[in-house]
Amino acid sequence: MEPILRRSALSLCLLPLSALGQADAEKDSRRSSEVGDIQLPNGKSQRDEILKAEHEQNLKDAARLADLADELRQTLEKEDRFVLSLNTIKKTEEIERLARKIRTRIRHD
Repeated sequence: MEPILRRSALSLCLLPLSALGQADAEKDSRRSSEVGDIQLPNGKSQRDEILKAEHEQNLKDAARLADLADELRQTLEKEDRFVLSLNTIKKTEEIERLARKIRTRIRHD
């Protein structure tokens, strides 16, 4: 009988601790949902507006990236030498930079 009393006494002692843990978890989940759902003064979600602006910027950068790739292709077709100009190398670096910017914007979500 004594082991049963110990177990029940132990469970009664641990019961308030588990309730506190649940309350903390509920507070954390409420905080995380509040942070993600900030409303702007115009009533729109801040997160949605940020995502919309990033999408527009990605479209602009992708268009610029396509233009640079076309310019690079045309330059490479024109040049019949084995040595590339410094301008051509700068274009390739700008292409890499734009591609990285687009990739980081897409991945952070």
